[in-house]
Amino acid sequence: MHLNELWKDYSAVEQHPNVCSGELVFRATRIPIRVLFENLRDGASVEDFLEWFPGVPPQFIESVLEHEVALLKPRTA
Repeated sequence: MHLNELWKDYSAVEQHPNVCSGELVFRATRIPIRVLFENLRDGASVEDFLEWFPGVPPQFIESVLEHEVALLKPRTA
């Protein structure tokens, strides 16, 4: 399954071909969710991200992180 398929019905993100080359972005922004994960990987905190990208509501970040954790959990048959 393609990554975007895992997020297509998720309310905190959206995807449009003409916004950021079709990347998944936080809803009503031009900020790719990839940027959140890159910043966290590089040592930034969620608070840092909120300061650097004030257009992203904190609840969107929380929702995206929770969704990502759920996607990473092993699925049982």
